Amino acid sequence: MPVNLSIKNVPDHIADQLRRRASRHHRSLQGELMSILEETVAQEELLSPEDLLSELRRAGIRTPSEATKFIREDRDAR
Repeated sequence: MPVNLSIKNVPDHIADQLRRRASRHHRSLQGELMSILEETVAQEELLSPEDLLSELRRAGIRTPSEATKFIREDRDAR
């Protein structure tokens, strides 16, 4: 089932840029926003279990306690 989304309080300069972009692509503003959303979601990559394990090994994580330390360091760095 389709969902209606709304973006409020968009700064004028961003709205103007979106309108120009939509015009260049011969789309409505709604069509341009949908295109941007579709492109963005399509670019997301889901890691397979093998890829996740490879990433963990590259990060040097070998035990649960090392994983906990890694997560805490990452969280605290924010």
